[in-house]
Amino acid sequence: MLRKTITGIAVLTFLILLPALASAHCQVPCGIYDDHARVKLMLEDVATVEKAVNMLEKLAAKTDVQSKQQFTRWVMNKEQHAQNIISTISDYFLTQRVKASQKDYVERLKRHHAVIVNAMKAKQKADMATVKKLKASVKALAEYYPEHEH
Repeated sequence: MLRKTITGIAVLTFLILLPALASAHCQVPCGIYDDHARVKLMLEDVATVEKAVNMLEKLAAKTDVQSKQQFTRWVMNKEQHAQNIISTISDYFLTQRVKASQKDYVERLKRHHAVIVNAMKAKQKADMATVKKLKASVKALAEYYPEHEH
């Protein structure tokens, strides 16, 4: 019985961690990278955060049940897209692209960290000033990851 319980816990743990492992492209040296596409995806996440903040402002004064439900959904959406940005920076760029051997390592590290901090603040707040800082910090990474023809 104990063996089945331990096996069950191990399987459950693996299933819980599998999505995180699958989304972390790519912690083996596969050589397939599109850094610019990830910056574009982060900018799409920023656009979603921005739309969410706009919708939250519109829904804030409403008291009907449908509006309250939509308000909650927009909060969740805003937080998920901000988390997507944090995950992209930490799971991809900081593990794959920012390296201590780079001449401008400290500056790169600061810029990537700024994105994480601004995304965290976007989760905590619902104001356009925060969204603008987040967008600017993501755009500041674009020069490191220009679009290349394939």
